[in-house]
Amino acid sequence: MTSTPPFGSAQGTLGHLLSGDTLSAEQAEALFEALLTGGLDDAQIAGILALIQARDVTVDEIVGAARVMRRHVTPVPRPFDTDDAVLIDTCGTGGAPKTFNVSTAAAIVAAAASTGTPRVLVAKHGNRSRTGRGSAEVLEALGVNVAASPEVQSRCLGEAGVCFCFAIHHHPAMKHAIGPRRSLGFPTIFNILGPLTNPAGADRQLIGVYDARFLPLLGEALVRLGATRAIIAHAADGLDELSTTAPTHLVHVEHGTTREQTIDPAALGLAPATLADLQATDVEDSARIIRDVLDGTPGPHREMVLLNAAAAIVVAGITDDLATALALATEAIDKGRAAATLDTLTRVSHIS
Repeated sequence: MTSTPPFGSAQGTLGHLLSGDTLSAEQAEALFEALLTGGLDDAQIAGILALIQARDVTVDEIVGAARVMRRHVTPVPRPFDTDDAVLIDTCGTGGAPKTFNVSTAAAIVAAAASTGTPRVLVAKHGNRSRTGRGSAEVLEALGVNVAASPEVQSRCLGEAGVCFCFAIHHHPAMKHAIGPRRSLGFPTIFNILGPLTNPAGADRQLIGVYDARFLPLLGEALVRLGATRAIIAHAADGLDELSTTAPTHLVHVEHGTTREQTIDPAALGLAPATLADLQATDVEDSARIIRDVLDGTPGPHREMVLLNAAAAIVVAGITDDLATALALATEAIDKGRAAATLDTLTRVSHIS
């Protein structure tokens, strides 16, 4: 007679998940601590990730796993004399139809829109993409040193108001999951966890999700993880951004509660666009689009960046009104501050 492995062992946890059961936050925390410290083999990791994905992740599982990832992150030091600054991130989950790198451009514009008090600092968390067109690739194409050390990233935050936190350098414990994630080839809980584990400790976030079912889940998770303010976005066209092609569904996190909102780009005076208008042929094309937008070129790319930068400005608390935030983002581009911000980020990121 074969005995059932106890829950807490890898085999016991797999059996628990195979039966359709979910994990409490404490159980998820223990499981992901084992996963990220080499306590599970590749087959066990792949099985656990696949079983969670097959029946949808829960808030408890997201919260428990995020706590572990935050403990194991390599942090970005707070820049000198920025204790009163607001720190935000514009990292999404990926997995949506591909456009040019909207959140990357929006991060730069949002940083450039900060001219008063408190100052807004944007710690853009991101990675490479399986398509070769992630935030790391496009910033590299724009001349930014994406492999800069945490100390250099801190200097970028202080001098440019924005830095890039390359996920592979800040989450060394993730090396244990690289092989299984690559072999599975579909999004897993780690796609959701990435935006929740900002290396600079950003407590204000604009997060795009590839599926609307994650809107309330991430909203509740962020409340439990202590977020100061956040907007989680999913557009009706499938984008993990605020979109100019269709209404966007939002969940706002503030004061320990959540609320829902749907915005129509036309109501904000933005011209309607199509998904084809927003696509880039490759990473070089995406970099060209971003540079054109920051240099003031009009058109659908600009309006898409303005809308998402405006949401980041709202998250930062500069204004609660999206229309006012749009005007601030527009001014940051038209006054040349956005292009100058990218130039400063590029220059400082190469100073060792």
